[in-house]
Amino acid sequence: MRIGVLLLPTDPWPQTVARARHLEALGYAHLWTYDHLSWRRYREQPWHAAIPWLTGLAGVTDRVRLGTMVTSPTFRHPVSLAKEAMTLDHVSGGRLTLGVGAGGTGFDATVLGEAVRTPRQRAARLAEFVEVLDGLLREPAYSHRGEHYVVDDARMLPGCVQRPRLPLALAAAGPKTLALTARFADAWITFGEPDAADQSPAAIEAAVRRQAAILDERCAELGRDPATLQRIYLVGNTAERPLASVAAFEDFVGRYAALGFTDVVFHDPRPGDPVWTEDPAIVDAIAGRLLH
Repeated sequence: MRIGVLLLPTDPWPQTVARARHLEALGYAHLWTYDHLSWRRYREQPWHAAIPWLTGLAGVTDRVRLGTMVTSPTFRHPVSLAKEAMTLDHVSGGRLTLGVGAGGTGFDATVLGEAVRTPRQRAARLAEFVEVLDGLLREPAYSHRGEHYVVDDARMLPGCVQRPRLPLALAAAGPKTLALTARFADAWITFGEPDAADQSPAAIEAAVRRQAAILDERCAELGRDPATLQRIYLVGNTAERPLASVAAFEDFVGRYAALGFTDVVFHDPRPGDPVWTEDPAIVDAIAGRLLH
């Protein structure tokens, strides 16, 4: 099981650099950040752009993988995003995973003056967005004409460091996005059923089992081996607190490994945050027990 940490792009840059270097030295496999223009309870606080932020981290780290958790078509266009991701793949020496999702209904959805889309509309737009991203990141020249996007002979030179393209990790919970994951993704991201009333550990595990079964079925329909998909569980904001102790985290990781997950990502505890309230020392303690 690989373990990663999600850092919010909100702290002063020297503090961010020090934290990223420390997490890399501890042995964590990957570092992620949210790709938003602003976010929930941090709306009135500093919030940096994800791609430049990750590019900066690429320059001050050597081994740890970097990723977006997740970028979306809410305010991204696939051509410009693909160009930026390809470039970051070079800057990082082939350490980028591009996490992608449908986007939500928050600030990002309205900041450009658009109406908030329904879940069905967001899923349809995501399907085309991912198809175009896949083509752009694979091909030196690419064109597309669809319902949401037109691409006229885009150039993607020199291409990605990682071949045939950098990995795409899709956040998916419903049948349509899970089918899209089976078709295009290198990794699947989930944190359970985000809108379910029951967020107990048992309910979340049951939801994840259902999602995994659908994903396996969609892979089988395509003739794809489900084992070729990495499976990333993002620790959500639920009643379960796996960072309460090293023992709790070991139990959590063991349960999700048994469900077939290859990676677990948790939010770095933050002093003053009302949700991620654990003692930051737990991050070092987990590394000392599980990463060495």
